[in-house]
Amino acid sequence: MSTIRTLLIFLAIAIPAVLFGQIGIRVAIGPPALPIVEQPICPGDGYLWTPGYWAYDDSVSDYYWVDGAWVLAPETGLLWTPGYWGWGDGGFFFNDGYWGPEVGFYGGINYGFGYFGEGYGGGRWDHEHFFYNSSVSHVDLALNHNVYNTAIENHNGNRVSFNGGKGGIEARPTSAQQTAASQKHIPAIASQTDHAQAARANPASWASVNHGQPSTVAKAMPIGFNDHQTTSPQSATEPRAVVHPNDLPTSARPAAVNSGNTKADQKYEAKQDILIATQAQERQNLQQKQESEHQQTAYKANPQIVEQKHQQQTQQLSQRHAAQQQSLQSRQPQARLSGGGGRR
Repeated sequence: MSTIRTLLIFLAIAIPAVLFGQIGIRVAIGPPALPIVEQPICPGDGYLWTPGYWAYDDSVSDYYWVDGAWVLAPETGLLWTPGYWGWGDGGFFFNDGYWGPEVGFYGGINYGFGYFGEGYGGGRWDHEHFFYNSSVSHVDLALNHNVYNTAIENHNGNRVSFNGGKGGIEARPTSAQQTAASQKHIPAIASQTDHAQAARANPASWASVNHGQPSTVAKAMPIGFNDHQTTSPQSATEPRAVVHPNDLPTSARPAAVNSGNTKADQKYEAKQDILIATQAQERQNLQQKQESEHQQTAYKANPQIVEQKHQQQTQQLSQRHAAQQQSLQSRQPQARLSGGGGRR
């Protein structure tokens, strides 16, 4: 791995690099081979498998492993095209993965679990529901209700993690894959970039530490968890990513107060009604504002930046509402103390 630290790194195109896949960075040496991984049980309907991959941190001149994860699809009908490392202009560069109506070219890399180098055999959309192929996807009928079983022959046992260059996969995109690449895409969502950032911050994920065999490959966790679906010991640890006000849990009304002062209790309950209604309206207003921004040119040009802004707005709104509720509860009527203070 010492050779990696002599990498030739430069910006290939004038776009900012992101944690999920630094498409603007070229590296002199390709990433390690793909490790043998275990796929956790799919946490519920609507989740799609996004395979693990080697990312690169230029600040330490090292590759790091990002575990595969079950991700809640951002929209019905979208599929995940994995990112991949490819050779070009004297170095390896990362092509970012994306969400789209078709699975495009991902370098011919055998990521497993339905991503055997071309297309995706782990499941398919049927109208509003995603159906899982249990022959290659780890599903539980108690959690996943739409399941079929179609055997897929996988003759690609290659664990090479890059396309082109010396020792790389010699696959080229078909005309259909090129067409898929030109369709409307959605980049990695916030929960995916957060997942990659957590891997980057973990020294055990670095190739120079794990020697190409990360120890966390059997602990991939679902991300973007949907609270309305059945939980499991794995999925319960990962909350759904909150990006828009509609992603926030429904506001729970505090328990009724019974201080013994009926008039004061009624006045407090009326203030609670006003606060809850006001906060609900503010959430609705922000949701409508963000939805309108989805139709603007800035979103279509760079949806990831806009979604990051939306996530910050939603978090700030949630924090402000929590502080308002806490402030009101601190002023709720207190029960009268009994004994020792009788009227004379």
